[in-house]
Amino acid sequence: MSLLVVGLSHRSAPVNMLDRASLSLDAQTKLLQDTVAAEPATEAAVLATCNRIELYADVDKFHAGVAELSTLLAQHSGVGLEELTPHLYVHYEDRAVHHMFSVACGLDSMVVGEGQILGQIKDSLARAQGLHTAGRLMNDLFQQSLRVGKRAHSETGIDRAGQSLVTFGLEQLALGTPVTTWAQGKKALVIGAGSMSSLAAATLARAGVAEIVIANRTADRAERLAEILTEDDGTDVMARAVPMESVPFELTRADVVVSCTGATGLVLTAEAIAAGVEGRVGAQPETVRGKAPETVRGEVPEARTAPLPPVSIGADEDCPLDLASVPPGFSVMGEAAVAGMDAATLEQHAAWAAGGTVDRRRAARRGGDADRADPELIGALAATAASVGRIPERRRPEPVAEPPRPEPVLYLLDLAMPRDIDAAAHRLAGVRLVDIERLAEASADAPMAADVDQVRRIVSHEVAAFGAAQRAAHITPTVVALRTMAADVVAGEIARLEGRLPGLDDKHRAEITQTVRRVVDKLLHSPTVRVKQLAAEPGGAGYADALRTLFDLDPETVASVSRAEESTEKNAKIATNANIAENRGPA
Repeated sequence: MSLLVVGLSHRSAPVNMLDRASLSLDAQTKLLQDTVAAEPATEAAVLATCNRIELYADVDKFHAGVAELSTLLAQHSGVGLEELTPHLYVHYEDRAVHHMFSVACGLDSMVVGEGQILGQIKDSLARAQGLHTAGRLMNDLFQQSLRVGKRAHSETGIDRAGQSLVTFGLEQLALGTPVTTWAQGKKALVIGAGSMSSLAAATLARAGVAEIVIANRTADRAERLAEILTEDDGTDVMARAVPMESVPFELTRADVVVSCTGATGLVLTAEAIAAGVEGRVGAQPETVRGKAPETVRGEVPEARTAPLPPVSIGADEDCPLDLASVPPGFSVMGEAAVAGMDAATLEQHAAWAAGGTVDRRRAARRGGDADRADPELIGALAATAASVGRIPERRRPEPVAEPPRPEPVLYLLDLAMPRDIDAAAHRLAGVRLVDIERLAEASADAPMAADVDQVRRIVSHEVAAFGAAQRAAHITPTVVALRTMAADVVAGEIARLEGRLPGLDDKHRAEITQTVRRVVDKLLHSPTVRVKQLAAEPGGAGYADALRTLFDLDPETVASVSRAEESTEKNAKIATNANIAENRGPA
């Protein structure tokens, strides 16, 4: 069996595709169950975050595994396989391990070095264990990735290479102002009470906001989070919990809104945000009312164009146009200059253009482009005018200075996937929205810290060690089966000896038995130690097959040893968890 990962992330897919392909907890559960039920896979785990969806599995066939995992991802995400496939990536065996360890260290995160991914990996493993889809490989891989991630954060300065997604998002809202300065005294509304929302609330509290309101569909979780924030000795923030129905009112009071829920639809629409801004306590009426109504609705107003002087008929150099009236930037020979003419005038202009009587240098000085002179074009326009009456106005609009956008009065941070906040809020006056897509753009060119190279070296070393341990573990059942067979041979020979020498006393029988066992152990010691070393090297998987062939070991015997080891490990974990629960006492 071999490790295979199929997935998509912010590096391989646009945000809207990640949004569409996101998996609810129920969808993740069904995906795991269907994966282990499929023929190529024996165990599986799903790592689903705001910017990645990855399916890990232990498969016996690479191509069949890729096909099956890709199909399952498409089925459970609701995105067609043909549409999803261009955004998928595949990693196999050591490359899959390398990818997982890189993810755990934050090297593959949107914000390099963020540590929240470790909690998400832990949750993913717990989910797979609860559904019994995680076997030895998934347990080893995910537990080791947690250790590698913690090692990277403790031994290097990877934390300096990037901030958590929450901190980075707040920095984008603050527009270069220190977050602690920007947040001072503000009122915050946090929608959701999960891990990301809790992190956002704690970060805002440390940054110095005056008040935090927690809105969540489950009141107990919101109240618990508010209680934790209030009791924190490191902050002076006032925190309280409200039901989701209170969000429209809280929008009129809040300065900062952070939303991260598991909702499948929008939590905040553009209309609700616009109403919150217009109805906010102490808001200036012109904040929203000063904009055109279509802006408040989240629509893009049509571009305004300055009125252009009319094109009149003249006789300068026999040209039917009054050249002084042609606006700068238009060719007297081109389409823009003749827009609005009737057919008769166009015919005169076409004849004049064909004669080449225009002074091209003069036309160029007036802003025209002499190279764009095209009598055939003007003739075609004349033919069009003959059928429709006039050529419609198609002049290039002159730029009009847009009024300066007012300073934001409401800052929105959307950390959910799929998104919680309507993207149309980008266009609302008095609102600044930062979402996952904006964070991806802002962090794309972020400089990599020198510590990243050190983390990459750690990852490479840990991948090699993990591979060696897995390959060595792969041959262990074969070695155990070999030693079991040797012990059976020794027991059989001792029994035969007792039949031939029935008068052998216990002392001599024990001495002979011990001697035979020592001989067998010495004969097997060097080969078994050496074969474990060789099996730990790349390409060493064939040594197990060689042992089975040389000693004629029954494959079912080897498999039974593997099952016995897995059962022993499982029982040990159950006993450990039971001891932990017993020590904790009643909740």
